Amino acid sequence: MSEATNADNSEPTSGNALNGRSPKKSLAVNLAAYTFARLALVIVIALAIVGIGLLFGVEVPVLVAAIFAVLISLPLSLLLFKKMRIRVNESIAAVDEDRRAARADLQSKLRGEDGRK
Repeated sequence: MSEATNADNSEPTSGNALNGRSPKKSLAVNLAAYTFARLALVIVIALAIVGIGLLFGVEVPVLVAAIFAVLISLPLSLLLFKKMRIRVNESIAAVDEDRRAARADLQSKLRGEDGRK
């Protein structure tokens, strides 16, 4: 079997190869989950701010609660969702590696190198 054939049948480089996902699909899934988690955190914090305000008889405008929720959730999400963020970063690295390998393969084909010796 030639090297070119082996390169075409290579496994995805991400840790999600065990899941049978391509690196791009893995990135999309991980990024969607991370984004959803961060948005959910903002909503929960905003509802908590409005709820606590109502407990004390203060009517907090939703926009103000949303702004404070975003400010509070930024550092909090870095702590709470560390594993998810690491998975997104690994997925990005895998997609970049695949893109780099595909580009190098294309460049070698354009130079007339086909990988055979």
